[in-house]
Amino acid sequence: MTTTAPEMTKAAPAGGPRRASRGRGAMGSTGLYVSVGVAALLFLIPFYVLVRNALSTDAEITGEEWRLFPTDIQWGNITAPFEDTMVDFGQSMVNSLIVGVLHTVGTLLVCSLAGYGLARIPYRHANKVFYAVLFTLMVPTAVTFVPGFVMVSSLGWIDSYRGLIIPGLFSGFTCFLFRQYFLGFPKELEEAARVDGLGYWGAYWRVVVPNSLNFFAAIATITFINGWNSFLWPLVIGQDPSAWTVQVALSAYMTNQTVNYHLIFMATAISILPLLLVFLFLQRWLVQGIAQTGIKG
Repeated sequence: MTTTAPEMTKAAPAGGPRRASRGRGAMGSTGLYVSVGVAALLFLIPFYVLVRNALSTDAEITGEEWRLFPTDIQWGNITAPFEDTMVDFGQSMVNSLIVGVLHTVGTLLVCSLAGYGLARIPYRHANKVFYAVLFTLMVPTAVTFVPGFVMVSSLGWIDSYRGLIIPGLFSGFTCFLFRQYFLGFPKELEEAARVDGLGYWGAYWRVVVPNSLNFFAAIATITFINGWNSFLWPLVIGQDPSAWTVQVALSAYMTNQTVNYHLIFMATAISILPLLLVFLFLQRWLVQGIAQTGIKG
């Protein structure tokens, strides 16, 4: 059967819109990849500058002529922070690791128990307690800084891990996140646990925690990073150099008389390695855990 001219006229444009749609889709994908590539490049520029300056001399860092790579790579700068006699950088790394790990574990325990209690345990004043926790988020840190220091000083916790860790174990925001998460946790699992004779503590420890490891890992990652990067409180509490954390040790390379640029950049590059390892190892759980909070950006 032959096709008439009108039919051919109607059928001809049929593939046009599809081809145009595919063309627009390809252009959109290309634009997306280009945008992501540019964003990644901009994100990596500070790391490039950090590594470049860490392997350079002070003269090259402060020189007027900028080179993409140092003319003579100073591999000896890698060990220079650990060999410096003015700052015990190795001890500060150990202090930050101890403080970060213990602070993370303590915060997870305290805030998860508080959030679980507010979400699951019937209590007449539960809402009032929850509102009080939310109110702490509105209080500036500067307001509680001096009273906190006076309390820690009166307890004799200056230059100790107790003074660095214990005052920051409770976080109102972390408690809020745990409460919101536990409100969405399946109650059927906890009811089955209670049928087996478990109380609130047993249900929390044997049922809720094992089924919430993604969320716990996400909160642990954020808490560890915040603890590792903390500066002002460790600066005030760790008055003795043996109690300095890594952030306080980094500030010691800048004095009124001298600035050791290559030490600052190399020590900074070394100090972020634990954070990169933690993030790379837990990034999958971090994304999943944040998604489970129900908070949208």
